[in-house]
Amino acid sequence: MSNRPNKHPLADGKFETELLANERTFLAWVRTSIAVMGLGFVVARFGLWIQDLASNVNPRIQLKSTGLSLPLGEIMIGLGGLLTALAGWRYHIVNRAIETGKIKADRGMVVSVSIIVVATAIAIILYMFFTSTRA
Repeated sequence: MSNRPNKHPLADGKFETELLANERTFLAWVRTSIAVMGLGFVVARFGLWIQDLASNVNPRIQLKSTGLSLPLGEIMIGLGGLLTALAGWRYHIVNRAIETGKIKADRGMVVSVSIIVVATAIAIILYMFFTSTRA
């Protein structure tokens, strides 16, 4: 027996379609989150890899700082975790809306995720600009 009410506002077949679309959206968010966290790991470890490379090339070179790569990588890993939490929360909210037949867009979520991603992009651009060597 189905968990949906007998007189559901969504037509037959539409209910299942909406649920499947919501699940696909959730999985897309999770894939994106994993990619952001993986890239964050690479960025965080980059400074340490450079230190190892420099010490192997010339043992007298002692780099004391990893620069901004470690904090920036940690921010990206945190952003990936935050996106996963938001995806889970949004999945729950949308499923409840589908069950009641009151599906609507969540502009606040779209705007807040967009702002977070743009802020992260700006941070990465600034990091690259200030740590690049100029010829």
